[in-house]
Amino acid sequence: MQCREHLFKILVIGDGKVGKTSIVNRYANDKFSKDYRMTVGVDFTMKVVQWSDTDTVRLQLWDIAGQERFISMTRIYYKEASGCVVAFDVTNFNSFCSCINWKKDLDSKAMLPSGALVPCILLANKCDLTDWAVTKERIEQFSQEHGFIGWMETSAKDNKNISESVRYLVDHIMMSHSKDSWPQEKKEDCVNLERTVPENNEQGCC
Repeated sequence: MQCREHLFKILVIGDGKVGKTSIVNRYANDKFSKDYRMTVGVDFTMKVVQWSDTDTVRLQLWDIAGQERFISMTRIYYKEASGCVVAFDVTNFNSFCSCINWKKDLDSKAMLPSGALVPCILLANKCDLTDWAVTKERIEQFSQEHGFIGWMETSAKDNKNISESVRYLVDHIMMSHSKDSWPQEKKEDCVNLERTVPENNEQGCC
């Protein structure tokens, strides 16, 4: 059976200390560390996913530093992005408010080959903590008003909705573009894995 390979560049952006590196590390390596390590500039991680019996997806995850001094470099980092994760810390209201600035920065500096905006999912990270600084209703309204494709509450520590949120984003990318729009190469053999679809969580990810 012939397979098609898709390469998607996924940005992971948001303020510092919201858990972007933990999200990437949990998704790509199924690991979590309590030790905080500031990202300097950008880190790269590759994840290969057997999407279906005919499609293999290679995700290039760009973990972009949230510190202000790196903002001037984002135009370079955003180039040729296929999708974006915008993350905030549910216990830090300022990080939530900053999401609109990150979204505007992305929209002003990057677009898809079709001219459309890069699809973004909003992640309410560290949802395992109880002292939320923003309500789910406000997050839902914010997501709709500012052009996100949806949102999910996530916890890299508890591994809650990490894979599901990325799959939701990539599903959106796969459905929004024809297969011929992306660089592909054929392979002779494929491994058939059962596909899982994220449930419609009460937080209104869809």
